[in-house]
This record gives sequence, C-alpha cells and structure tokens, in this order.
Amino acid sequence: MNVDNIQNMVEKDGIIFLSYGGFLTQTLIAGMTEALEKEAEYNDLNMGVANNIFTIFIELSQNVMNYSKNKNAQCKEVKSEGLIVVGKDEQGNYYIHSQNIVAQDDKDKIEPKLKEIVTLPRDDLKKKYRELRRSGKDKHGKGGGIGFYEIAKRSSEVKYEFKTINEDKYYFHFISRININKEN
Repeated sequence: MNVDNIQNMVEKDGIIFLSYGGFLTQTLIAGMTEALEKEAEYNDLNMGVANNIFTIFIELSQNVMNYSKNKNAQCKEVKSEGLIVVGKDEQGNYYIHSQNIVAQDDKDKIEPKLKEIVTLPRDDLKKKYRELRRSGKDKHGKGGGIGFYEIAKRSSEVKYEFKTINEDKYYFHFISRININKEN
C-alpha cells in the first residue's frame, strides 16, 4: 500500500482517522491509541464500537511489530515496520487496514489460522476464542494465535491477502471492518 492507495481509500471509503507507515514501537502504539480515543470522544462513538476499534488497532499493530521483515533478503536487521490505517466509510462503518512484510515461516503459521477464522460462523468463532483463552495455547505468543480470533470476533468482516515479494517474503495485508449497525 502506498500514498496513492491511501488516497484511493479516502475517495472510496471516506474519512481516515489515523494513517501511519513506518517503524512501530510500544510507545508509538500507545500514542496512536490515545489519538484514536480522542477521535472516538469527538465523534461521540458508542463505547462498544470504540473498544472494538481500539482492540483491533492494538492487535494489528502488535502483529506488525511481531511479524515484520525487511523486503531485502540480504538485510540481517529485523525492523518492526508496516502500515496501519483506521477510517470510517460513507455508511458510518469503521475499518482498520494493516500491511507489513512477513517471512515464509510466519506466513505458514498465520495463514492456516486465518483460513479457519474467515470460514467460522460467529458462534463457532466465539467458542473457539473461549477455548483458546482457557487453554492458554497461543496466548501472548508469536504464532498468529488468539489475537486474530480476538480481531475476528470484534469485526463484522475480516479479509487478508499475502502477495509474493520473493521466495521468502510476502506482503501481508489485513482488513477488519466494524459495522456499527450490527452487533459484533
């Protein structure tokens, strides 16, 4: 995703509250979350919708930090960099997009879970999430675990895509939508 894509998103989807591309740190995520909180207050957002936006934003930011890899295969340094966009479409629904570069092994861990998540009916998704929380499996670990279930249960829709860069690197694009007229 680049500046032209963001401009197209604004023209197609509506208002962007937050757009950031670059290196991510915990301090930066906290600052952006604070900015989103102020935006939610200003727009008098329902607390449930606001909490969903904050949680999804934080989870996706954490994913960017945990899985980011450089485009250049020769570069030894791993940097937590990516792109994250939070906005509101013409119907008043919210979206959170993220994109970063992931390695083949991370793609292999993440993709099967995402394939399952997008096919699960809402009740099964919530049940699976509760099972994972109780079991402690994938909890707070790097492995594309419970965080994606958390995002999906708070979203009206999730989509993802992996685009090949080279034999070991992929662009990982994730989209979460929050429909304010439906209970998530």
